[in-house]
Amino acid sequence: MPGVFSGVKYFIRGFSLLNRPGVRRYVYIPLLINSLLFAALIGFGGAEFSHLLNWLLSFLPSWLDWLRWLLWPLFALLALIVVFFTFSIVANLIGAPFNSLLSAAVERHLHGHRAAADLSWIQSLREILPALVDELRKLAYLAVWGFPLLILTVMPVLNFAAPVLWGGFGAWMLVVQYGDYPMGNHGINFRAQRRLLRACPGTSMGFGGAALIATMTPFLNFLVMPAAVAGATVMWVERLQQVADRD
Repeated sequence: MPGVFSGVKYFIRGFSLLNRPGVRRYVYIPLLINSLLFAALIGFGGAEFSHLLNWLLSFLPSWLDWLRWLLWPLFALLALIVVFFTFSIVANLIGAPFNSLLSAAVERHLHGHRAAADLSWIQSLREILPALVDELRKLAYLAVWGFPLLILTVMPVLNFAAPVLWGGFGAWMLVVQYGDYPMGNHGINFRAQRRLLRACPGTSMGFGGAALIATMTPFLNFLVMPAAVAGATVMWVERLQQVADRD
């Protein structure tokens, strides 16, 4: 249990680092890009919905124009649902090229030296494609282990355990997702990263569980990605690096 609480604390500490000098630019730029992208998509969807609504109402008598005031709130509700469920996913893809830089900036803030991936902006642009490939690799790992759980979910009797297993799996995937950035900065490959995380099970699952709860919390989920990257970097500096050094 102490390990679980320490993992939760690492995640929470990530929020306190987001506005530090030298760190915040790597938080605000991808967040701004993501917000502008969703604003553009919602604006485009609203315009198309307006055209569709005008076309549909043209077939109805004028006294049914009140339907317009009923359907627009439904569109707004649908847009909010889409944003809630997809914002974090898109943020991970957009933020992936920045997350190594964010982790490096946090590590530099913590103990005042340049981390291995403290790159210039020109160098960081070169990392966009590898970063996206890395995200796809994590999605493949998710698919490989998530498919058996999906099968279990529809199996009678055994599916009673599915919510607990999905919760544990979600927590593990999030600590794998965000722990990759600080460890990847130090040249630790994906297999070795998972071994280090398994060596600290309580801390890893506490961190992943806190990230999972925050991801499902409205509005807080908008800052989960940078906070989790920052928190994972603290966890690397104060805990996982010691385990790696012993190995």
